Amino acid sequence: MAFMAVLESDLRALSSEARRRYPAVKDGAEHAILKLRSLSSPSEIAHNEDILRIFLMACEVRTVKLSVIGLSCLQKLISHDAVAPSALKEILSTLKDHAEMADESVQLKTLQTILIIFQSRLHPENEENMAQALYICLRLLENNRSSDSVRNTAAATFRQAVALIFDHVVHAEALPVEKFGSGGHISRSSSVTGDVSRSMNHSELLGNEPVSGEKSLTRGILTNAGNFGLRLLEDLTALAAGGSAIWLHVKSLQRIFALDILEFILSNYAVIFKTLGPYEQVMRHQICSLLMTSLRTNAEIEGEAGEPSFRRLVLRSVAHIIRLYSSSLITECEVFLSMLVKVTFLDLPLWHRILVLEILRGFCVEARTLKILFQNFDLHPKNTNVVEGMVKALARVVSNVQVQETSEESLAAVAGMFSSKAKGIEWSLDNDASNAAVLVASEAHAITLAVEGLLGVVFTVATLTDEAVDVGELESPRSEYDPVSKFTGKTAVLCVAMVDSLWLTILDALSLILSRSQGEAIVLEILKGYQAFTQACGVLHAVEPLNSFLASLCKFTINFPNEAEKKSAVLSPGPKRPESLVEPRESVVLTPKNVQALRTLFNIAHRLHNVLGPSWVLVLETLAALDRAIHSPHATTQEISTAVQKLPRESSGQYSDFSILSSLNSQLFESSALMHISAVKSLLSALCQLSQQCMTEASSGFGPAVSQKIGSISFSVERMISILVNNLHRVEPLWDQVVSHFLDLADNSNQHLRNMALDALDQSICAVLGSEQFQDYVPSRLNGTSDDMETRHKELRLLECSVISPLRVLYFSTQSADVRAGCLKILLHVLERHGEKLYYSWPDILETLRSVADAPEKDLVALGFQSLRVIMNDGLTSIPTECLNVCVDVTGAYSAQKTELNISLTAIGLLWTTTDFIVKGLLHGPPEEKETSILDEHPILRQLDGELKEEQTPEATDKVNDQAPTVNIIDRDKLLFSVFSLLQRLGADERPEVRNAAVRTLFQTLGSHGQKLSKSMWEDCLWNYVFPALDRSSHMAATSSKDESQGKELGTRGGKAVHMLIHHSRNTVQKQWDETLVLVLGGIARLLRSFFPFLSSLSNFWSGWESLLLFVKNSILNGSKEVAIAGINCLQTTVHSHCLKGNLPMPYLISILGAYKHVIQKSTNYTGNAASKVKQEILHGLGELYVQAQRMFDDQMFSQLIGIIDLAIKQAITTNENFESEFGHVSPVLRTVLEILPLLHPTELISSMWLVLLRELLQYLPRSDSSLQKNDEEVKQASITDNVPGNNIKRKDEMPNGTASIFPKEAEAPPQGSGSTITVLGGIPSYAFAEKLVPVLIDLFLHAAAVEKYIIFPEIIQSLGRCMTTRRDNPDGSLWRVAVEGFNRVLADDFCKFTGNFGPDSRINRPMRTRVWKEIADVYEIFLVGYCGRAIPSNSLSAEALKADEALEMTILHVLGDKILKSPIDAPVDIVERLVSTMDRCASRTCSLPIETVELMPFHCSRFSLACLQKLFFLSSYDNEAGDWSSTRSEVSKISIRVLLTRCEYTMNRFLMDEELGERPLPSARLEEIFYVLQELAHLRIHPETASVLPLHPNLKSVLADKEDHKKCPHLFVLFPTFCDLVITREARVRELVQVLLRLITRELSLEKVGIAS
Repeated sequence: MAFMAVLESDLRALSSEARRRYPAVKDGAEHAILKLRSLSSPSEIAHNEDILRIFLMACEVRTVKLSVIGLSCLQKLISHDAVAPSALKEILSTLKDHAEMADESVQLKTLQTILIIFQSRLHPENEENMAQALYICLRLLENNRSSDSVRNTAAATFRQAVALIFDHVVHAEALPVEKFGSGGHISRSSSVTGDVSRSMNHSELLGNEPVSGEKSLTRGILTNAGNFGLRLLEDLTALAAGGSAIWLHVKSLQRIFALDILEFILSNYAVIFKTLGPYEQVMRHQICSLLMTSLRTNAEIEGEAGEPSFRRLVLRSVAHIIRLYSSSLITECEVFLSMLVKVTFLDLPLWHRILVLEILRGFCVEARTLKILFQNFDLHPKNTNVVEGMVKALARVVSNVQVQETSEESLAAVAGMFSSKAKGIEWSLDNDASNAAVLVASEAHAITLAVEGLLGVVFTVATLTDEAVDVGELESPRSEYDPVSKFTGKTAVLCVAMVDSLWLTILDALSLILSRSQGEAIVLEILKGYQAFTQACGVLHAVEPLNSFLASLCKFTINFPNEAEKKSAVLSPGPKRPESLVEPRESVVLTPKNVQALRTLFNIAHRLHNVLGPSWVLVLETLAALDRAIHSPHATTQEISTAVQKLPRESSGQYSDFSILSSLNSQLFESSALMHISAVKSLLSALCQLSQQCMTEASSGFGPAVSQKIGSISFSVERMISILVNNLHRVEPLWDQVVSHFLDLADNSNQHLRNMALDALDQSICAVLGSEQFQDYVPSRLNGTSDDMETRHKELRLLECSVISPLRVLYFSTQSADVRAGCLKILLHVLERHGEKLYYSWPDILETLRSVADAPEKDLVALGFQSLRVIMNDGLTSIPTECLNVCVDVTGAYSAQKTELNISLTAIGLLWTTTDFIVKGLLHGPPEEKETSILDEHPILRQLDGELKEEQTPEATDKVNDQAPTVNIIDRDKLLFSVFSLLQRLGADERPEVRNAAVRTLFQTLGSHGQKLSKSMWEDCLWNYVFPALDRSSHMAATSSKDESQGKELGTRGGKAVHMLIHHSRNTVQKQWDETLVLVLGGIARLLRSFFPFLSSLSNFWSGWESLLLFVKNSILNGSKEVAIAGINCLQTTVHSHCLKGNLPMPYLISILGAYKHVIQKSTNYTGNAASKVKQEILHGLGELYVQAQRMFDDQMFSQLIGIIDLAIKQAITTNENFESEFGHVSPVLRTVLEILPLLHPTELISSMWLVLLRELLQYLPRSDSSLQKNDEEVKQASITDNVPGNNIKRKDEMPNGTASIFPKEAEAPPQGSGSTITVLGGIPSYAFAEKLVPVLIDLFLHAAAVEKYIIFPEIIQSLGRCMTTRRDNPDGSLWRVAVEGFNRVLADDFCKFTGNFGPDSRINRPMRTRVWKEIADVYEIFLVGYCGRAIPSNSLSAEALKADEALEMTILHVLGDKILKSPIDAPVDIVERLVSTMDRCASRTCSLPIETVELMPFHCSRFSLACLQKLFFLSSYDNEAGDWSSTRSEVSKISIRVLLTRCEYTMNRFLMDEELGERPLPSARLEEIFYVLQELAHLRIHPETASVLPLHPNLKSVLADKEDHKKCPHLFVLFPTFCDLVITREARVRELVQVLLRLITRELSLEKVGIAS
């Protein structure tokens, strides 16, 4: 063990130290070491005295070193219980001897050993040992030779020994350990509230003190330990009184030390005095007597008893007796308290009074002590009111500050002390402070103690009140306020008595010190006291103290101007309450005290909101003044420290203070949700009272005072709204109270107040409707309802009606227009935000809006209509079924009102919204209630509707199902008819804008939702609304005035009225009705487009159709252009929409054609721009009609169609002469004809109509002397009668179905005219129309059927040829150009392919093809020879145009040479010879003319001639690699080679002739020609078949035939003589070329291989 090792080490040290001088000690130590090794535990050492004996032997030597070692070892043995109790006497004797030694270390070791003895198992158990041990301590304490450290150690050791002795008493007497001792003096905290809290926690350890009159149980028999303690207590009391201690054998001791030990025992071992009777008797008779004697101040105090430290100990001891034993020492404590209170009145030293005030403060801050004192004395009728006396004494100390000369300095010092305490540091003066400063500090200390004492009482009352609440004696302030007549709880009665007894004294003192103090800490502490006491008064229902404290607190909230301070009102029976009026223009400075006071007021209001009741008025007046100050630009906050330089306004803390106060102000009313309903009503009543009072004063005042009152009213209103918003979950009992005040405010004469009331009403209604109960109400209303739900719905129904009804009441009760407008604005806001939550209040809302529609004020009507728009657009789903009809009526009222046009127009649009909603209700209604709709009857419409449904999302459908009211079909039909009837009435309105909007809406509704209407509804709509609308509009258009009307008068200028300009198309009533009529026709067109298949199945629809056709024909012939076009569009819409689908029956189609024919026939006198536009529309309609319905057309209908177009063309050509001469182009009607002609392609079923169509168009092209009839006969003779459908065309006057022929006899006669002049039809030239017609004709021809195309081919070629020949008469015109382009296109793109594809066709025989080739050859011969490559005079064509014409000539030449003659054509030989001859004739122009003529010829003429020559070479040549040789090609080549060689020979001979003349140089054209001929002859290669036709000698032919070379030039032999003639020409270039040719001939004859030598 470590202990054994340490002990052995100490023995060795002892042996070493005693080796020389004390051998006996050395031997004993060594023997003890040996002995110690045989022992194993401290208990064995205790039974063996050898170990202890060696240490006592070492002490007996009485040397310092050995004594120190010996005492140290003794301490270790005692500490480890290694000493037997029997050895205690010997040890104490040794210690007593060592106490007499002068060495300090030995004395200290002695004291340590004694303390260890008391702490160990050797604790003295007999009087002798106990007294001897204590005596040793006191001996060292009182020994003059002892050093200070020894005396201090002895005092501490004695104190600890006393504590251990009394601890042993507690243990021996079996006293409750957990309750003994109070810990002595309680240290202070940084605040009075902290002191009170600590005292409460400390007092809980002591348990409940017995109250006066209760007998406490005490024991009289003591144990030995108890007797030892009692002896010690008696001796200490005697020593404190200046006597001697008999048991301790001490004659004298410092009284202050003995009193200190007594104070320690009294404060820490109360349980001993309360339980053991002898102790209690000693305390009562000896200690109390001692303290009473020491407290007396009537005689001069001398000696030690007069010292402050002694007085402090006396007072502390008295305090302990009062605090701990007042219940058992009633008389003594009463005497003590009276003496203490009396001291505060006596003229004693200030330090003495401060000591007493500290004691009194301690009583006040200890809640348990104060409670016991008040119970034992103040509540006892026979005892003195000591607590009240204490409070008054403390208050008197505070009030004395008013009469002191140094009051300001003292108050500043008091503030400093509170501030230091708050920071946790001790307040102190400077070391060099003057006596005056010390005096001021002392006075401040006294005042501080008094203030803290008063605050302690306040917090004690608050703490006890809270305790009463906790135990259930009082209701919590959070509970509902329920005033009781009298409290019965013990603590509650105590608290009420304390408040009644003390509140006035405390209030006077605290308000005084608060008004005079500026320090932050003291202000905060006092305001905490205000808050605590006020809250306690509220809980205790002490109305007078509560109001008084509130009024006093409000005085410190805002610094009012002096004038305002004089207006403070008296609140009976409490102190005066402040008048919370602040001039808005006066500067209001909120000091830190004001800010803290306001915070305190907020805290009180939060804590006591359920119990304030009528006291709310005091709070609200102050909060209203604060609100005005916060919003005042002149209000500021004051810095806490004035020594610090103020920051700029922007960076200072005032805004944070204001924001915090503003937030607290708001939070107070937001927390009303936590109040009980009665408290909320009280708060609202106080707000109403404040507002009403200010309203009365504002109506009688003027100037700034009125502004103040309005500010207070505004505060009240805003806070009422805040309360309402935060109590939405229980708004029912509060609503009437709030709204009634708003209505009263709205009836005020002040405009500002009325606006304020309206805004408040708006916010309140929207807040209630936006609450959660209405959120839950809507879905539950739509679902099933239980009994509980039904009850809840009734409550909400009453609430909803009560929320909305104030608007209706205010609107009808007020005469003010601005108030009415405000009501409507509120209603608008409500509907916009919460309209979907309304259900039961709709009748009132709609009634109000209906009355607004008749109001004369324009602004009111506009506001009412805005609400209606919200309802109709967003609120229909929430409106009850029975109110939908009312909605329609209200909308109709706004539509018909004359105040504002735009409102009427928009209202009509709302009717469309209503209809859409109603029809959706039909669509999603119960299936069993539906009639058969057109969707069930017509699969096409059903499919269309299905597509529309697919576009809608499932969520949208579900939404409609969820929100649509449950309306049966009959009700919905009635609603629809009511809307239709309303629109019909509006359609007759005198205002064109209104009736037009109504018409649009009517037809838009039917068009959008017609597929969802039943058959019976459709019949009613047609005969009651649609056709009557048409009749009424047409009648009004026919009978209305045609006089021009002036627009709305805008003002005057120069004394004359200024009117709004009206467009000329709407400046008469008739034109305005025409516009309406156009809209009606457009609507009918929409219906026919969407529902014609269904409508045609209705009964009597044909009669309606006939009336529509009749109207359309009349409108075209007699009406305006707009109406006519609308009528045409109406018919065309039907055709366009249903022909392709096969939904338009044939009779309807025929009737439309008949109508157009009738109009065209009757429109001879119908001229002008309007007539032209109408005809254009008709023609466009005919084109669209055929495109859409071409599958329905037969020969008769197509002929009728062509006849209508022919008639229109003839009428247009008749009137086109002036138009063409004036504008230079065709008329719009003819342009329209040209636009629709490409659409008129006969179908395969009527392919024979191609001939009719094309021949009808050919008659508008230039004609020749030969008649078309003659050509027709030739075609018929050349064709195969059986196989050609064109021969079966019947051209009778009567068609098979009885319809008259479309060809008039005048048109059948061939027109007369010269071949080179343009065609004249009826004496009218048609140049321009022919130019536009040719491309159209060519396109149609190219698309014609094959057989019909071949039949008409010659006629097409002839007509194009005649158009091409117009070049000579009109070279600047475009007709010949478009004809050439068409001719090329027909031959190049169509004829060649046609010939190749249909050559073998049996239906097309040789004569037919021969005639075609003949016509082609004629055109080429005439045009190429007569009109191409000629110098045609023209001054108007530009260089670009001339170049284009030349290119066109080249193109037609290329088509002939490259496309026709080189293709495998079936043309007869004579035709081919004509074509080749034509090119040869064109090629001969340059060489056949005289030289002087050639020089004058334009360049393009020579170029064309050379191009023709080039084509001859091309046709004669053969390219073995091309592989395109055929029989046709061979024939063409044979013909071409003969013509070519003849032309070449003539050219060379003419060159020689001209050269021989030699009169002038040859022209460049002639030279180019001869050069080209010689070059091409050298390059030309011909086919052997071609060579066979050359005029050569037979022998030469045989020689050439034997050669296998394909690159033969046999044609050169034919021209050999001519080449020989050219050898002598003067032209070097010609000689070179001839040389080349001769060499080629030599090669052909194989002569180059024969040399001279051979």
